[in-house]
Amino acid sequence: MGAQAAAEIIEISVKGKWVHVPALKCGDCSIIVTGKSIKIARVHDEAWLETELADPAHCVEMLRATRRDCDLLTFTQLPPGRAPEYDYYTEPDSIAAVKLNSFKEWWEGLPQETRKNVRRAEKRGVRVRVEPFDDELVKKLVEINNSSPVRQGRPYHHYGKSFEQTKKDHISFVERSDFICAYCEDEVIGYLKVVYRGKVASVLNLCTKDNHQDKRPANALLKVAVERCAEKGITCFTYGMFNYGNKRDTPITVFKMRHGFEEVLVPRYFVPLSLRGKLLLKLGLHRGMLGILPNRMIQIGLEARTKSYSLYRNFISRCSLTSERPNCNRQMGCSNPPAGSNS
Repeated sequence: MGAQAAAEIIEISVKGKWVHVPALKCGDCSIIVTGKSIKIARVHDEAWLETELADPAHCVEMLRATRRDCDLLTFTQLPPGRAPEYDYYTEPDSIAAVKLNSFKEWWEGLPQETRKNVRRAEKRGVRVRVEPFDDELVKKLVEINNSSPVRQGRPYHHYGKSFEQTKKDHISFVERSDFICAYCEDEVIGYLKVVYRGKVASVLNLCTKDNHQDKRPANALLKVAVERCAEKGITCFTYGMFNYGNKRDTPITVFKMRHGFEEVLVPRYFVPLSLRGKLLLKLGLHRGMLGILPNRMIQIGLEARTKSYSLYRNFISRCSLTSERPNCNRQMGCSNPPAGSNS
C-alpha cells in the first residue's frame, strides 16, 4: 500500500521571504508546487533531506487527483550518483561533490594554490571554530549578512534582516547542522553552514565579509568543513550545483573545482501529470531559461546584470552618509568564492 498523503499548509522561503503555501504530505516528504506558466511539483527542501521520495507512484496518483493544475512532478535521488531506480523519464542533475575517503587524500589532491590560500589564512590571523546555534551566533550572522547588499552580482536576500528574521532563516535542520565561523582577532568575518544527511553532507550557506577577502576566510572554512566530514565518516560532501543548466564556467564553479569538487551526475525524474505536462516535457520547457538558452547568451545577460548592479553599488556608496542608509555597505570587490554562495 502506498505511503499516506494529506494536504497541509507549510511555510517556505522564496528569495529570502517567508510565505505560506499548500503542500501534499507524502511519507516523510512535503510536495509543493512552484512556477507560474509551468507548474512543477517538487519535494520541499529536497537538497537537505536525509531521505528520498519513498513512493513516487503513490505521489503521482495523489497529485493527479488533487492538483489538476499541476503539469509535472520532479524528484531526485540522493548523491552520489546511482543508476536510475524508477521507470520514469530522467535528466542528470549536475552536483558539485567531493567523494570523501579521507581528509588527507582530499588535502593532497588540492592544487598548490588552494593549499597556499589556506596557509595564508592561518598566517593572517584567521581562526576557525564550530559554534552552537544560539542568540550570540545569530548576532554574528546578522553582522556578516549586513556587510554587503550585493553578492554574486545581485542583491543579497538576507541583507538588512533583523535578528528574528535571521534566526528564522537559519534554524532549519539545526539539530543536524554545523555552523563553522571564521574570526580575525575578535571580529567574525565569515561562516559556513553544513547540513548532515546520513553519509552525505551539504553546504547550505557560505558567506564572508568582503573587506576580509585578502585573508582567505572561505578557504579556511571549507578546510575545516571537510575535516569534520571526514571525522564523521561522511563519504560525499556536496556544495550546490556544478553546472546550472547551460550556465557554465562561472567564478563559483572555478572556486569549487579548486577545492576538489567534481561534477557528479544524479538522476532527476520528471513525471508528466497531464497532457500539457507531456507536451512541455517533450519541448524541453521544464528546464527553464538556464536550460534552454545557449551559454553565450546567458553570459551576456550576466554581464549586463553585473554592470547594472555595479551602478547600484556606486550609487549607495555615494549615499553612505545619508539617513536612508542604516548600515554601512562595503563595495563587493572580488570574493573568493563569490560571497553568499549557495544561499
